[in-house]
Amino acid sequence: MTYLKLSEQVAKLANPQRSDAFVKAFKEAVREGQFEAAYMNTERFQLPKSFNRRNSDETYSRTVREMIFESSPEFDTWFDEVNRGLAATRVGGKIKTSVESLSSGLVDFKALAAETRQKMQASYDKGQQLGSSRAGRKAAPKAAAKKTKK
Repeated sequence: MTYLKLSEQVAKLANPQRSDAFVKAFKEAVREGQFEAAYMNTERFQLPKSFNRRNSDETYSRTVREMIFESSPEFDTWFDEVNRGLAATRVGGKIKTSVESLSSGLVDFKALAAETRQKMQASYDKGQQLGSSRAGRKAAPKAAAKKTKK
């Protein structure tokens, strides 16, 4: 059996920007007993992913504890599956509505207008319902003003 390091496997990823997700999946698979791995006590390696700090242009990278594991056909099939999943583009993040996104066709104007109309109608109906529910009720009597002597 050949032993591999986690850092060597991370280097084989199709999308290095997803290396943090791969390490997380790797550790979860080890925890669940899908394959055996052990920490290498003193070694750490740097993930190829660059992280951005909030409200800043500054980037940084993380280091992770190095692990060693046995290479096996089961691991290879697991790695291929996870790598394929991480290489796919992430689904998520709504496209912001702008003139550019509308003109390029990224956002469907008709669908956007229908959604806006629906929201406006729901808001209008809610206001009408609130107003009609309050109209049926009698207003609370106001306390009479107290007279003060001077």
